[in-house]
Amino acid sequence: MRFPSVRLIISSGWLAAAPLAASAANTTVFESFKRDIDPILDSYCYDCHGFGTGKGGVTLDEFTAETIGDHELWLRVLKNARAHIMPPREEFQPNEEERAQLLAWIKTGPFGIDPQNPDPGHLTLQRLNRVEYQNTIRELMGVEFKAADAFPADDSGEGFDNIGDILTLSPMMLEKYLDAAAQIVEMAVPTQPSVLPEMVLRDEELVDRFSPTPIEDDRSNDDLQLSFYEASSRSATHTIATPGTYQVAVRLKPVSFSSFRGFDYNRCRLRMKIDGETRIDEEFEFITGKTFEYTFDYEWGEGERSIEFEVEPLTSGLEKVKRLKMRIEELAIRGPYESEHWIQPENYARFFPGEIPAAGPARQAYTRSLLKDFATRAFRRPVDDETVGQLAEIAAAVSAQEGYTYEMGVSQAMVATLASPRFLFRQEGALPLANGETFPLIDEYALASRLSYFLWSSMPDEELLALARAGTLRENLDAQVDRMFRDERSSQFIDNFSGQWLHARDIESVNISSVDVWLRDNADQEALAARKEYSEVRQIPAARRTPEQQETYTRTRKIMVELYDRDRPELRTSLKRAMRQETEKYFEYVIRENRSLAELLDSDYAFLNRDLAKHYGIEGITGPKIRKVALPPDSPRGGVLTQGTLLAFTSNPTRTSPVKRGVFILENILGTPPASPPPNIPSLEDAASPEELKNLTLRENLALHREDTLCASCHNRMDPLGLALENFNAMGMWRESELNQPVDPTGVLVTGEQFSNIQEMKRILANERINDFYYCFSEKLLTYALGRGVEYYDTTTIDALAETLAQNEGRPAALIHALVKSAPFQKRRN
Repeated sequence: MRFPSVRLIISSGWLAAAPLAASAANTTVFESFKRDIDPILDSYCYDCHGFGTGKGGVTLDEFTAETIGDHELWLRVLKNARAHIMPPREEFQPNEEERAQLLAWIKTGPFGIDPQNPDPGHLTLQRLNRVEYQNTIRELMGVEFKAADAFPADDSGEGFDNIGDILTLSPMMLEKYLDAAAQIVEMAVPTQPSVLPEMVLRDEELVDRFSPTPIEDDRSNDDLQLSFYEASSRSATHTIATPGTYQVAVRLKPVSFSSFRGFDYNRCRLRMKIDGETRIDEEFEFITGKTFEYTFDYEWGEGERSIEFEVEPLTSGLEKVKRLKMRIEELAIRGPYESEHWIQPENYARFFPGEIPAAGPARQAYTRSLLKDFATRAFRRPVDDETVGQLAEIAAAVSAQEGYTYEMGVSQAMVATLASPRFLFRQEGALPLANGETFPLIDEYALASRLSYFLWSSMPDEELLALARAGTLRENLDAQVDRMFRDERSSQFIDNFSGQWLHARDIESVNISSVDVWLRDNADQEALAARKEYSEVRQIPAARRTPEQQETYTRTRKIMVELYDRDRPELRTSLKRAMRQETEKYFEYVIRENRSLAELLDSDYAFLNRDLAKHYGIEGITGPKIRKVALPPDSPRGGVLTQGTLLAFTSNPTRTSPVKRGVFILENILGTPPASPPPNIPSLEDAASPEELKNLTLRENLALHREDTLCASCHNRMDPLGLALENFNAMGMWRESELNQPVDPTGVLVTGEQFSNIQEMKRILANERINDFYYCFSEKLLTYALGRGVEYYDTTTIDALAETLAQNEGRPAALIHALVKSAPFQKRRN
């Protein structure tokens, strides 16, 4: 007979003891529940959540010792009780001592939180998302790599795209990372000691060189563009310093700036002259995606050379359907071609510092040192000698092949580095456990990475890594946070956090039908009917239309063309871009100037330019630059809720959505999101017949919808919040009526506060409900900083962060300093 090993016996003993210990703990919690908490719930909660009643799927009087530790349920109870949502305002309310006793018991009882040694939580090994990857490549390699073009969009969880549990690595993504590594190294690392000189102009550089004054139009980017419909020209000069052989290359592309269906038959003639000689003289028409490339060779001496582009319209009287322009996408001047004039490649010294030894042990040592330094920065922590040796072997093997240079060998070792999991994932180490500790501190290299990806969305810089090497980063944490916020890279925190929390980055892809919104606000019933007819009949192929259908198509299309030509508001790309900048600049001002976070909810200022102010109906603002401006007294603007970004994002394509707007406020401002809707929930339109709906305001329609008991509990919370914003249409413009019905923004919050307009509601959120916002903002920021969702064991950390805000008048600097010192940020589970 074989006896089990001692190890197995001990292990089995622990396995047997674990559930016994858990059971004993649950029994203790259950006993404290029956003794201290059951009487409170019996007095205020069981009418709806006990005695056989379970409103909202919540029953509080059927716990046993085995079920008392339901973390998800108790977290809901904690949030609703803390926000005074429960008990409902019309019911008897516990006093503050009873409410505090309930909240404290949830944390120490079912949650089992030790305030002196809080659980930092599980953090999944985090892969760099697209933004982090792109920024890290910029810092490490010195090139702009467009990760959005190379990788699929990152999945989001908890409202952010840096959540470790979501950022998985599929075989397809691994292939893309391998391809990207090769492409990046090819872009950045020189493979020859000398190259042909060239000057390439694109985007803003091209506009600046050929445009003596700023061009203000609705172009979708900053390329040089000339209209098909009017004569125009642009010219510039280039100085040749060295005689020799040169080549001029140009790339052209006709582009459209209208989504309206139909073909634009307008044509233009483009001429390009070099030193007064016409080199291009051709007719162009719009062909989707078509580009044209030309090259011209010259023998040039020293002196100034001129380049000119001219556009001449060739058609008149034709319908300008597509707003066509001729885009000069790129202009390159290469040379001299003679090898004696070639130059050291850009960034050569960055990747190959000093003088490269000729051969032998000296070159081997140089290669190992170079690759060790590169891999250490790429992996964001010291690299072991074995890895350095493997990289050096790759470099030597490649460079030894016929036709390959030393630089090519090193570049391939760098490709291997960028394709390594140690680059793609944020590897973390931990310090040894100190006496009495349950959870270890992360090491200082991991702390440096957590800081840099939190505040910069990028790798640590040399100062952070130097402090980590010296083991002194923790003792210099406050100074480093302040330094990092002074650095321009902190704009990544502004853009990425506000871009996702407030959906600023989504506004440019929001699809709002300006025509439908304008028609609803102006109650143009004839045009609305024609638009509906046109939308239906244009789906029928022309060859299959009846004569009546063709007549309808011709008639309604004419109305649509006239409608599109009317002087009416339109949510164009330039306006969406201004809205995004408004939100980002506003958030940046509050954070950098350390203003109270309450100003995110209500303020007497906004960030506007001329076009955005005109869109909002605010007079006296001039110029194209987004800047801080004082608002008129009692303006409905001020704060993020009344910015076009949020108002458009939370709308439907043709009209506003009070439900979406209310849900946004509950989830992102008050931190009390509604439960998911039950299955087979009736739609808003099902609340009444089509004929009845025509005579109902949106408020009345929502009221009918709330009569369904399945819908009432959630809609009572979100409808008042969303309806308070109904004076803003789906494009973010102010209005007094919709479809000839006056807008009614009055309401009562579920916590009892009454308001008559959006100004009053914002003041309530920024004052009476400010503590809810402190909790919500702390949760959002902790989620973003850690890259994981907030769990029940984070409750005391969130309490401390919200209390920090309350004690510091809502100043964000105090919150951020407290967050980076908190246990979840500083520690990890074993």
